[in-house]
Amino acid sequence: MKRALLISLLAASLAGCSTLSSTVGSVGSSVGSLWNSWFGSDKAKPAALETLSGPATGRVAWSAKGDDINFALSIATPGDRFVVASSDGTVRALAAADGRELWRTQAGGKLLAGIGSDGRFSAVVNRDNELVVLDAGRVAWKKALPTPVVAAPLVAGERVFALTLDRQVLAFDALDGRKIWELRRPGEPLTLAKAGVLLAYKDTLVVGQGPRLAGVDPLKGSLRWEASVATPRGTNEVERLADLVGPAVRQGEVICARAFQSSVGCVNAERGSALWNRVVGGTNGIGADDQIVVAGDASDRLSAWRLANGDLAWSADQFQHRKLSEPVVLGKQILIGDYEGQVHLLDRDSGKTRSRLATDGSKVVAIAVLGDTALVATKRGGLFAIKGE
Repeated sequence: MKRALLISLLAASLAGCSTLSSTVGSVGSSVGSLWNSWFGSDKAKPAALETLSGPATGRVAWSAKGDDINFALSIATPGDRFVVASSDGTVRALAAADGRELWRTQAGGKLLAGIGSDGRFSAVVNRDNELVVLDAGRVAWKKALPTPVVAAPLVAGERVFALTLDRQVLAFDALDGRKIWELRRPGEPLTLAKAGVLLAYKDTLVVGQGPRLAGVDPLKGSLRWEASVATPRGTNEVERLADLVGPAVRQGEVICARAFQSSVGCVNAERGSALWNRVVGGTNGIGADDQIVVAGDASDRLSAWRLANGDLAWSADQFQHRKLSEPVVLGKQILIGDYEGQVHLLDRDSGKTRSRLATDGSKVVAIAVLGDTALVATKRGGLFAIKGE
């Protein structure tokens, strides 16, 4: 049986076929040392906020409030709206222009993963490990999933796709919940209990399978291509763990992703071939536009690489140990949140901080971009729509 490496905010633990003590002992490591090497020590002092004197380069256009968010929220951006969810099971669609609530519903239980949406159908996974699909804001059907899910489902082409912790991929008919296919592949002895990669490229479903991106036929579930983002290294299973971590980003034919504590890399999804990768630690997803790819490492140092060739554009260390969110690119600025709810706006081309916006004082857990607006979600359930200069 495949084992899963479970990552939480409180501790790192290993579970599955073997116990914590036997698994950790077998590789000669301690939980504490693994945690510190992967995520940085909690004792490390966060960098002080910079003194900024220039004009503001962003503003909060509107805000909203919901229940706390204690799961790996992925904000959906279909059409002209943001679709968001809270831990209590509330799912809402908000107009991107003004935050007006378009619909609201209850998914019927606390949530474990979400949200995926194409504008009509929206999908979440509850703590009973049920896939719950909404049709225009009303619960249409539920399906029990075979193994736990922490990645947001993908809704595309009247199908709903789910990626389980053991990297099994399942496809369901969005209308009635009928299972269309499932894909099981031999995998790594350990998998990461952190949201993986699941997105669409034209008529191909792209999923993370260990340290590789795989292109899958969404109609049949057959493999079309596979490309490596990382080459796992190490003397044991834990050191070689390099699962892809979401969110990944797509720019034209190029899809870029992070391999857990291993590297950041890009592949050409049209050809199914690797373009470049760069060795860098880190555990969060990445951001990109048509010029650069941005990611933070385990100490919250930021690096930006040229999308075309992977050359280093800049690096920045002004946010060390501030427990950063994944970055996004909004116009010519990079937005990234921290553990105090501060949203930092950086110059895309230099990495220098241009301005800063406060939210509600709790950790930024997700950011999504739709047009000229970025929606920031905080752990306390705050939603803040930010527009750039």
